[in-house]
Order: sequence, then C-alpha cells, then structure tokens
Amino acid sequence: MTEEQKNNLVVHAKKLLGTPYRYGAAPEDAPGAFDCSSFTQYLFASVGIEIPRSAILQAGDANGKELTIGGEFLPGDLLFMRSDVGHYKDGLFNGRKIDIGHVVLFVGDGMILHAKSDAGGVIEQPLAELVADPAYGIVYAKRF
Repeated sequence: MTEEQKNNLVVHAKKLLGTPYRYGAAPEDAPGAFDCSSFTQYLFASVGIEIPRSAILQAGDANGKELTIGGEFLPGDLLFMRSDVGHYKDGLFNGRKIDIGHVVLFVGDGMILHAKSDAGGVIEQPLAELVADPAYGIVYAKRF
C-alpha cells in the first residue's frame, strides 16, 4: 500500500466514526452500518485494495505480510484479535491455531479505529485500552 493510500484510508476511516454497528453487515449495508470486518473491507476497497469479507479470511489472505506481534505497527495495518467469539481455520495459517473474532485498523500514535458491537458502532480507541481486556489480545497482524 502506498503512503497516499494509507493516508486516504485513515482519513476515510475517521469520517465514518459513529456509523452504527450491525452484526454480519453485508457490503450493501455500507456505509450505513458495519461489523468489524465489513468496516475494514469497505475501507480497503475505498483505496483500491480488495480483501475478503470476514476477519479470519482477511488474516489468512495470501496478500499482505504477517507482522510480528509486539513489533511496530504503522497506519493501515490490520490487527486481529481473539475477541469473545472466534473462528478456526487452521489451514490458513500453516497449521497454527489462530482464533480470530475481531479486526481493527491501526491509525498511528497508539490509536485504532474499529466497529465494535458494545460500543454501538465505529469508534476510535487507544489500542492499549482494547488489549487490556483479556478477550481482545492480538493474535495476528498484517500489512497490505
């Protein structure tokens, strides 16, 4: 992803703050409602990058580069979390057991944007605040 795409992605994401949350939101629901993975799919499509619809498939997509958890994240990176509900597709990760139920967009300065059900929609939040909840530990990270 180019620097221009990253900047456009973050700017576009911030314009969607407050958009309502809808579990299983379909592409045609956008930009009126999102769940976590439809939000990231919509954002990436807005800068010309097609990614799959679900969080587990976004993580397992052959495109992009896996990042080291605990390493430096840059704006535009996707961080995948266990969440309180997860999905298993071990074949996507060379047999590693990676349980993914949530995806967020890192926007820089320790902040993330994501569609979260108990927050009612798209919010901006410190990454440290989210991962302080044991249900939201980062299990995978990716840069496109």
